[in-house]
Amino acid sequence: MHDVVKSYYGETLQGTADLKTNACCSTEPPAHLKPLMAKLHEEVVSHYYGCGLVCPPLLDGMRVLDLGSGSGRDCFLLSALVGESGAVTGVDMTEAQVAIAERHRDHHRRAFGHARSNVDFRLGYIERLGELGLPDNSFDVIVSNCVINLSPDKESVLREARRVLKPGGELYFADVYSDRRVPKPLRDDPVLYGECLSGALYWNDFVNLAKACGFLDPRLVEDRPITLGNAELAERVAPIRFFSATYRLFKLEGLEPACEDYGQAVRYKGTIPQHPRQFPLDKHHLIDAGRIFPVCGNTYRMLNETRFRDHFDFLGDWDRHFGLFPGCGGSLPFDTDTGEGVAASCC
Repeated sequence: MHDVVKSYYGETLQGTADLKTNACCSTEPPAHLKPLMAKLHEEVVSHYYGCGLVCPPLLDGMRVLDLGSGSGRDCFLLSALVGESGAVTGVDMTEAQVAIAERHRDHHRRAFGHARSNVDFRLGYIERLGELGLPDNSFDVIVSNCVINLSPDKESVLREARRVLKPGGELYFADVYSDRRVPKPLRDDPVLYGECLSGALYWNDFVNLAKACGFLDPRLVEDRPITLGNAELAERVAPIRFFSATYRLFKLEGLEPACEDYGQAVRYKGTIPQHPRQFPLDKHHLIDAGRIFPVCGNTYRMLNETRFRDHFDFLGDWDRHFGLFPGCGGSLPFDTDTGEGVAASCC
């Protein structure tokens, strides 16, 4: 499948207009990114095939890795956000795409007012980052935009990502997922695979795979259904439904498999740029500034042991456990009403 993907993105597609579905169509960027995006080189933008937006907050001074960087669009955008004290590395296996990115490094250095380029690109495989000289614990944030679904070895991608992340670092990525497992005849179709459909993971397989690779509490940030915009291909994949979704996975040792309540809470200071009123940690945690917000132990750690720490006050400790946290999902699975006068039984 590596060869199929290289051929599709290096030869078959000559630009975004050649895509046969809208699976790889990005969402509307937020207002604060539009001035930066306007400075991106036209050739870089025209060869962009992402399905979301992978610009998490608080990137100033960070070391960022982009898995499947393609023509470099996201890398160059991120280079403006990390600033000259930060650095961005892009990895892609398609020679034609890396060549486009390399061709426009100096353009973006000048466009963003940097004395030197803070971006570099590596030609190679996202499943084998060690071959590219990327050491353990070397990146603050890893991003990826509609690429992991194209990998034939997604487990290796996640394990390598966790290896090169610093403790407390984050894998923040957009990708395509299915509502059921895609059958093998569709997975072998080069067009469906290249269009980011037939290589998509069934969402529950992804969650379990992420946990097996050490990302014990995957957090869904946002999602949207994909309407393919191609009647012929839609008929071939029916009744499978596809979704574009953004997840954030933290490299934190010892996260619990469920949302456990220790009586803890956080108070957001409102100091994260572009989020003065609320901070969306994930789809189910929209944290108002100034309000005491009860959280489970995992959420407490995701804020306390990462780059978000200075933007929150933390209340509580680990001395007392109250069971599963109902607000974070999960509840007692047992019927607490035994029925007066009715003997308990095993049925």
